[in-house]
Amino acid sequence: MDNHKSLFGIGLRREHYPYLIEKPNTDIDWFEVISENYMNTEGRPMSVLESIRIDYPIACHSVGMSLGSSKKIDSNYLFNLKRLIKRVDPFLVSDHLAWNDWNGTRLHELIPIPFHEESLEIIANNIDYVQNELQRKIAIENISAYFSYTSSTMNEAEFLKSLTEKTGCLILLDINNIYVNAKNFQFDPLDFIKTIPKNSIAQIHLAGFTDMGNFLFDTHAEPVHPEVWNLLEKSLDFLPKNIPMMIEWDENVPEFHTLQEELNKLRMITKSGNKNETKRTTEFVL
Repeated sequence: MDNHKSLFGIGLRREHYPYLIEKPNTDIDWFEVISENYMNTEGRPMSVLESIRIDYPIACHSVGMSLGSSKKIDSNYLFNLKRLIKRVDPFLVSDHLAWNDWNGTRLHELIPIPFHEESLEIIANNIDYVQNELQRKIAIENISAYFSYTSSTMNEAEFLKSLTEKTGCLILLDINNIYVNAKNFQFDPLDFIKTIPKNSIAQIHLAGFTDMGNFLFDTHAEPVHPEVWNLLEKSLDFLPKNIPMMIEWDENVPEFHTLQEELNKLRMITKSGNKNETKRTTEFVL
């Protein structure tokens, strides 16, 4: 987004196709699409996306690069992704700090990686390969995880920082995932955000988790929780100004106006937070 004015977006979901193809006036500045939903289709999803692209900027968010795999990135996958990029000209292309390719079988979960020098070298090489193939920087998202590796020698934030230094890649910072992991693994979420180089952060995700009683589960099935709004507000000093932010809602997808209301809450928190630093909430609930 060239003018830094179109800052607040949502994920494009099929439940909202019928509403959006009527081209209503919305409070949405841009849409993010899951790349794999549009890479190999000439059907309705692509026709809807092309119609929406006329009026809105698009970000392409992938789940299938498997950047954490020790094997080379699938060249056929990148070929199809390049075709989509050429077609919709996204302002950002992103994927996750994870792996999900098991001997050619695509798993339906994003699996965490160990945070040590060997992993760093493998993933940096994969990112370099992807960025060279796509001829653009990509953004890497921190994921929610439910186990960790005893072999790790650094934390996730330190690992991401090292990746930006090695590859020049960008960071898609998911505030909800940081909070979920901070709660589940007991660390300070603000320390995580402070560790990430400010000038590498290209986009922000927010979403709703589900409290399972003894752990938080990143479901994207609820509104953003107050604790996550609070973390965002406290993070504003450590985030770039005029950064694209969005709401993810993937399960129990509500009506479009509900998402607009959630996005307008994000607008208000961000704008009031940037103007009134001294009024920010000072306590977290962990």
